[in-house]
Order: sequence, then C-alpha cells, then structure tokens
Amino acid sequence: MRVCVLHRRLGRQPVQISLGSKLCGVVRLNIYPYADRTTHNETICMPTEITTLCLSEFEPNVCAMQQIKGTSKKYFTNCKQWYHRKICGKPTVITYECCPGYEKIPGEKGCPAALPLVNIYSTLGMVGASTTQMYSDRAQLREEIEGPGSFTFFAPSNKAWESLPTEILDALVSNVNIELLNALHYHMVSRRLTSEELKHGSTFSSMYQDAPVHIHHYSNGIVTVNCARLVKPDQHATNGIVHVVDRVITAISNNMQSIIDIDDDLETLRTAFAAAGLTTMLENEGHYTVFAPTNDAFEKIPRETLNRILGDPIALKDLLNYHILKNMHCAESIVSGTPMETLQGTMLEVGCDGEHMTLNGKAIITKTDQLATNGVIHYIGELLIPDSAKTLLELAESSSVSTATRMFVEAGLTPHLTGSEALTMLAPLNDAFKGNVMRKLMSNHVLKEQLSSKALYHGQELETLGGLKLRVFVYRKNLCIENACIAAHDKVGRYATMFTVDKVITPPMGNIMDVLKADDRFITLVNAIQTAGMTELLNQQKVFTFFAPTNDAFNELPQDERNRLMREFCSTTQLLFIHILN
Repeated sequence: MRVCVLHRRLGRQPVQISLGSKLCGVVRLNIYPYADRTTHNETICMPTEITTLCLSEFEPNVCAMQQIKGTSKKYFTNCKQWYHRKICGKPTVITYECCPGYEKIPGEKGCPAALPLVNIYSTLGMVGASTTQMYSDRAQLREEIEGPGSFTFFAPSNKAWESLPTEILDALVSNVNIELLNALHYHMVSRRLTSEELKHGSTFSSMYQDAPVHIHHYSNGIVTVNCARLVKPDQHATNGIVHVVDRVITAISNNMQSIIDIDDDLETLRTAFAAAGLTTMLENEGHYTVFAPTNDAFEKIPRETLNRILGDPIALKDLLNYHILKNMHCAESIVSGTPMETLQGTMLEVGCDGEHMTLNGKAIITKTDQLATNGVIHYIGELLIPDSAKTLLELAESSSVSTATRMFVEAGLTPHLTGSEALTMLAPLNDAFKGNVMRKLMSNHVLKEQLSSKALYHGQELETLGGLKLRVFVYRKNLCIENACIAAHDKVGRYATMFTVDKVITPPMGNIMDVLKADDRFITLVNAIQTAGMTELLNQQKVFTFFAPTNDAFNELPQDERNRLMREFCSTTQLLFIHILN
C-alpha cells in the first residue's frame, strides 16, 4: 500500500515532505515547514510504513534513527519509542539505515544481506569504535577479544575518547598500559548481554576486579551503563556482543555523602544535610537523584531568608528533600520535560533544552552525572525553595498575583505576611484586576480631557473613559470629585495631567432612594419617607444633601415619640425636611 503526499513549492523555496534518495544503505526523510499559499504542486508517493516509522514489512532489516538537527546526537527509534520529531525541544531529522549485521544489495529493497559475524576486536572497527579497538591493541587486550569466550563490551565511541580530558587519557595510557587495560576491562562483562537483558536497576560484575557496572533501562527506551548512553546497541560478534556508548565509564566507589564530604563546592550543602539529619540516608543503599546546590547557589539567596530556613528544622528538611528524587535519573535519560516526584512530596519538572539539562524549565545545572554507589548527583547553580519552606509573602511574590501582593504590602500587612501566624491569604490573580469590574473601576478614574484643578468649579460634570459623569465639589478647604478630594498639586505631563486623590472614587449609584433602599441600616428611614409621601421627591434627579438617620438613631427616640412620628404625616414630613439641604 502507498500513500500520496502533497509536495508544495512557494516561490523558489520548496516546502516539502519527501522521501530522499537511497544511498549507501540510508533512506533519508526530510521534513520542512508547511506553506499556506501554493504556487506549484507536485505529488510524491511513499509507503505508508514510512509515515509510521515501521519499515520492517516494506523494507527488511531497516532501522529508523532520529538525529537532533545541528548536532551529531542520534537516537535509535522504533514504533514503541518515537520521540515525536523533537528531542530536548529541538527538531530531529529521521534517517533509515541498515540494522546491525545487515547491508544493502543494489536493486533490492531494504537491507536483505546478512553480514558474516566477526570477533569483538574486528567488530569494534566496524561500528564507530575504532579508537577503542586501537587502545585494546595497545593494552594487549586484542588476543582476549579475538579469541574464544563470551563477552559484552560497552565500547566507548570515537567521540567519547575525544571528549575525555587530556590529563585523564594520559594517566590511562601510562604505567605500562596497566591502567588502560584495567579501564577497558571495566567496560566488559564475561557473558553475552543483549539490550533487552539490560534491566532497569540491575548491576553486573565487570572484568575489572568484579567492580559492578550499573544499568538503567528507562521507560522512554534509553539504556545507560554508569550513565553512559548506549548509542549503538546489540552489535553481535562471534564471541559476544558490543554496545557502543557515548562516554568512557569509570568504577564507582563512593556513596553520595562521601562525594559531598570531599567537595569544597558543596560545603554549605554538607552543613545543611547534617543539620537536617539526612546524612545517614545519603550513606545508605538507594537509587536517588540529588540536585546539589553549590555554595554559590546558597549565596544568591537573601541572607535573612537563608538564615530563617537554616534555623527552622522543618523548613530546612523540606528544602533539602525538594532537591532529591526518589529514583535515579542520568542526564542522558531525559529527552523532554517530565514531572518527577521529590522526597518532599511535590513535583519537579526535569527536562532538557538542546544539550542542557533543565529544572522547572531553567538551565541551572552546572555539572551532571557525578555517580555514587547509591545514586547520581547533578550540581545546580540556584537553590530551589519549595512552597512549604516559604513565608506567606514569599508565596505571594509569584508574578501571577504581584498586583495583590503590592496592595497587601502597601496596606501595612507585611508583619503578618512574614511572621509565623497561621493564616490563609485570598490573593486575586493579576487578571482579576484586568477584568471587567476592575477595568470599569479604573477607567472611571480617567477623564476624557486634560484639565487643571485651578479651572474646576462647583457643580461641574466631568466625563470618564467609562462613560460616567463625575461631579466637582468646591469647599473652603477642599476640592473634591465625588467622594475623593485632590490631595496634591497637579502633575502635568506632555499630553495628560494627574490628580492625586485620597480615596478610590465611588461614582454615584442611583438616586437617594436607591441608595437608602439598598442599605439595611435605613429600613426605618425608608418607612418614614414613604409615610410622609416624599418618595417621589427623593427619586427626582435633583441635587440634595440628606443627613440620613440610621435605624439605631430612630431607636434612640422614646417609644411614644417614635410611634407618633411614624403615624402622623405632618410630624414625619417636618422631621425629614430638617435632614435635607437643597
């Protein structure tokens, strides 16, 4: 079965999905951005298996591989392990090449020809590990890996040897090559192990003093040995199997606490772990991941905040446990952002951006894969403070509630927000201040023309951006707009003027009767107005000042007097007019 894919051109630049030429046993699939406007169309047909990466039925013994664009980093891919065209946020190019042990035959589909098996030494030269082959010769290991036996060789790629620091490489090849032989033997196990047999969390005795090598087989298909990723697994040989790995591995002898104890860059962390009583855990068996803040990371935290946390055993333990994952995760196991549970109980998003490992989306990891017998340590340049170790004010400093936080501080509530009181804050999101209610409120604080307070007069009406009319009130000692009075001299800008007012302006809401009816404090007054027949007067759109007696004010009157007022029309009317100024 074949599927037809539209090939589009936009001007002279092709925007295409195409099946490239089959050269040297490789089928390349290039993927380019889609175009909306089409000036020229072609149709290219390709097998449906290619669109799903399952080529085995169409072309035998063909394996898919994803390469991160712009790098030499490659990942073997099958139908179960497919990284959705992106690895660590970067686009990938999909290539198809002959599976290990097969090659193309001109004119035939796929890779039908099985290559003859050769010994491990010869296999090294065929799978991109010729430097390992050369050092095997120099260390007098060649005879062993050419001869009879059954071995698994985790062979460093040529690039792995190139990336090894010069001083380490020099040390390996000195001392009559004994160190080099020991190093190579540590990469070997005296039995045949396919990648399927490399189970997550398993260990195998190496051929160097039975020192263990540590295997992790992650759910995303990545397999590591001592955190070195298998980049070409399952290269079969007559006397074993070769797995090409992306780095030179070394024997592990120290637990996490020992590594922290001897590293001066982790002195503050060492003190913190001791104060929190966590050193025993770091000495015991386990498979932890520790994101270790350096001394510089601690120094970035305000001294007051750091001292508060260091002096609070509960907050300190939460802080440190927030830096520890329950499972071991090598840097190479991460291909996308994934939430992972910490010992503190909340989640950290561990991800990557290109070739950099990230935490909560930030590239703060300065050194990766410091291996211990009970886990792995990644050094970080910033301290991670969980919510459970923060004060109320620190919680509220999130950018999503910054407006409310500023208002709380300006209201003089800082002592409550930084203290040890058991409180609950209801913090509106910034969007709440941008919504219709707040927008309407604030738009009624902007007038439609540039004014001078010197030109305002009593009874003047000012129109706002919200469409309301605000009234000006001139008094002997105050100049007010509705309920707010001007509190400072005008600030005159290039196009606008600012009046500083002492209150949030509350626009008039209905007439006097509307206001009184909406407030339960004036139930008795409303009844009196209705008894006096003054409802129509107070519903009129006129300007009044009403000194409104509350229910409590009426209750202060003697019972007989109150009853008389509520019965007699004239008495009630006379009383109410005393409270009204025209």
